[in-house]
Amino acid sequence: MGKGKLAKFADMETYENVFQYPYSVVEHVPFDLQGHWHEQYFHNDNPIVLELGCGKGEYTVELAKLYPDRNFIGVDIKGARMWTGATQALNEGLKNVAFLRTNIEIIERFFAEDEVQEIWLTFSDPQMKNPRKRLTSTYFMERYRKFLVDGGIIHLKTDSNFLFTYTTYMVEHNHLPVIERTEDLYHSSDLSPLTSHILKIQTYYESMWIARGLNIKYMKWQLPRTGALQEPDVEIELDDYRSYHRSKRSSLDKAK
Repeated sequence: MGKGKLAKFADMETYENVFQYPYSVVEHVPFDLQGHWHEQYFHNDNPIVLELGCGKGEYTVELAKLYPDRNFIGVDIKGARMWTGATQALNEGLKNVAFLRTNIEIIERFFAEDEVQEIWLTFSDPQMKNPRKRLTSTYFMERYRKFLVDGGIIHLKTDSNFLFTYTTYMVEHNHLPVIERTEDLYHSSDLSPLTSHILKIQTYYESMWIARGLNIKYMKWQLPRTGALQEPDVEIELDDYRSYHRSKRSSLDKAK
């Protein structure tokens, strides 16, 4: 029988690779690792890569195993899910992995300027009703600019037509340099060998979506630090679902 939520939270209180700063307490607790992740936690100068909305942390752990010369931090507010990846990383002795349990809306409080080289957004909630909550919105791009190196890389991997289309418009409207883009990841023949290698990693839910017949979409772009960012003013057809086996609530067909 698996552990319950309370037991998992108790475990993570003792985990050296987990830092828990939910929104409810962060205003009153300084985060000493901001600007000091390299020397105080990872003890090296290797690039830091974030996975925002990491869920169970499967992708974070697999990337860390694939690239031992980089440091990976999985970020999510759902601690009971994060326990899976954090436990695996400890059991396998992975020293280039950490997990941060917090609200992504305040992510800039945990990293200093130029401290992060890349960001992964894997199967983020499309937030079809509220563009300010989309992790690929310009509102979040401005947050990322505060700690991502100039021209740092952002990866989006998604099953959502809505989020992928929205992100495409956002990137094009703001003239952000696109490195790679495909609307059918597992049937694409024009990806770089490096990207194809990385994208073989599949999460539990991703395998379900593939089995359901959904195309997995991928885009990789750079985020320059300068230049005003604007939201695209375009209506996009909504997905007919919110997440796996969950129908969308809205009766609308399109949204901005």
